[in-house]
Amino acid sequence: MAYTLEQLRGLVAVAEELHFGRAAMRLRMTQPPLSRQIQKLEASVGVQLLERDNRRVALTPAGEAFLGEARRILAIAEAAPDLAQRVQSGSRGLIRLGFTSASTFGMLGGLLNRLERELPEVRIELSEMVTREQVAALAGGDLDLGLARPPFDPELFDSRLLHREALLLAVPAGHALTGLDRPVVASDLATESLIFHSQQRARYFYDLVVSMVPLTQERVIHSVSQVLTMLWLVSAGRGVAFVPASTALLHIPNVAYVPLATHVPEPVELHLLWSRHSHNPALSRVLAVLDAEAPEETP
Repeated sequence: MAYTLEQLRGLVAVAEELHFGRAAMRLRMTQPPLSRQIQKLEASVGVQLLERDNRRVALTPAGEAFLGEARRILAIAEAAPDLAQRVQSGSRGLIRLGFTSASTFGMLGGLLNRLERELPEVRIELSEMVTREQVAALAGGDLDLGLARPPFDPELFDSRLLHREALLLAVPAGHALTGLDRPVVASDLATESLIFHSQQRARYFYDLVVSMVPLTQERVIHSVSQVLTMLWLVSAGRGVAFVPASTALLHIPNVAYVPLATHVPEPVELHLLWSRHSHNPALSRVLAVLDAEAPEETP
């Protein structure tokens, strides 16, 4: 089956005018070429679409059915160039966004709301992954953008600092450390049971805490990968845990947060991460929108 857009436009004009002469004038052509277009269309479709004689023109039942499809095809064809231009410009498209569970604590929702306001025709597809999984997905072309923790390979990826926050100590409510009038230091934790980040599944936080607070690893009683799990263990009185400040927004019952002495005031970083080899036109538009959200990096 092969028919042209000109043939479909001819059918629509005749169906709406119910007169070949008026339809031809509307299309700025003469009647004989229009009649030939309809004949070729009917031959291509294999059914009679119009009943015509010297007095009247009418659609057959098959013509009525075909007319709706013809209008739909024409609408798609007319919209296609504009759609292609919007996709090419990045104002329309799909961004596959990876994020860590901790990045949802106050960050992800606001980021999505901003993108929806500024780029309403760019659809965001979400995937929750730890940073290691995001890096693999970005390298493999399965993600366009990540909310991830450093470090990253600068030859493969570009990144932009999105958010920085303090590291706090989560303790059971009423714990003695909540009564200190100063930040907690390593010596305060000498007898505490520690709930720690998994060295394999949460390597960023593991390395960060080890670099910020000298600890005795023998005090670690649980190693987990998710901050939310850590907080529920703290709530149950299993120990204390090192968490980003944004987790306080979760309001887990029976958990209090105390400041922690660190040589960097806000050591927890969250970065936008993307492949240097991405060909997605929407990515540059998304990054431009989010650029205003990113803090200035300090030397």
